Amino acid sequence: MTAREIFFKTLQFGWIKLGLGLLNIVIAVVLFAILMGISVLFNSEGVGAIMFFIWLGLIGVVNFFLNHYIGYLVKAGHVAVITMAFKTGQVPANPFETGKTMVKERFGTSNVYFALDKLVAGSVKQLQRALGRITDSLLGALPGADGVKSLTNMFLDISLGYIDECCLGYTFYNPEQSPYKSAADGVVIYAQNWKTLLKGAAKTAGTVILSFIAVLLVAFVIFGGLFRLFGWSGFMAFVISILLAYTVKYAFIDSWILVKMMSTYFQVVPTTYITFDLYGKLCKLSGKFKELFNKSNTEAQAPHASEAPVLETAGPAAGTGQPQFCPACGKPLVSGKLFCGNCGTRFG
Repeated sequence: MTAREIFFKTLQFGWIKLGLGLLNIVIAVVLFAILMGISVLFNSEGVGAIMFFIWLGLIGVVNFFLNHYIGYLVKAGHVAVITMAFKTGQVPANPFETGKTMVKERFGTSNVYFALDKLVAGSVKQLQRALGRITDSLLGALPGADGVKSLTNMFLDISLGYIDECCLGYTFYNPEQSPYKSAADGVVIYAQNWKTLLKGAAKTAGTVILSFIAVLLVAFVIFGGLFRLFGWSGFMAFVISILLAYTVKYAFIDSWILVKMMSTYFQVVPTTYITFDLYGKLCKLSGKFKELFNKSNTEAQAPHASEAPVLETAGPAAGTGQPQFCPACGKPLVSGKLFCGNCGTRFG
């Protein structure tokens, strides 16, 4: 399936995201009206300023709950269905219900997904910063290099927000493993193909920025005109315009870019051989990835604990001083390798 087909067939997630965003705007407007009404009763600029800061705090809490909590789970379901589409070539008839079921079956509770999401996002950003230092050293002597670095980092930061979702998508692509193990593999796939995956970073970031500006301008023209017609606050019109622009970006622009980035990611997945020697290098580059890797090992060892007495009888592989079979998953080991080729457990 093409990215375009998947985007339109999973548009149900976009409309749900739009609904969450519009609900956020409605709550923000109602809270503003209530708090400003209270300030009018006191007829004091000081009280008005206090009410305004209270309003900012309250909409921050509302935004966190609606978009950061519920929105995260909606995005996880979207990632799951997009992954299924690229893997099987089909999109289910009811994408939202299918995605919700897949997330529950894969992660059990939302806390597991949140913890994994933070580790993957942190790993990707730390690894990209380490890789970016190579570019910085090459640009260091050029005039105006600092400006180029800042612009490059801005584009990368925007694009990396989609890369970590691609890595999480691999947890649905390879459901036979634990979520932490699959997520760690997903980050390794990114690390081995980072140049390919970030090749379109500037184009991706440019699309997001230009689309957001266009939506913001249209929204401000509409709300600015209406608020001026009724003699209302122009500042409030600007705030609502920003909220609306972010809502449209979150609902549709982000969804389109996500599908495009995942399309590139899952094109390299089938041809990427995961080199577990790379795990050690990535652990040194990223503390978050090391934490993710350690959790993946812990989860991999737990289901196979009953096999340990049998595996202990195996002698060391010739000349390596390591067992012939992995004590974590029971798979045969390759002589001379420091990692199990199946679960990634380290032996040195």
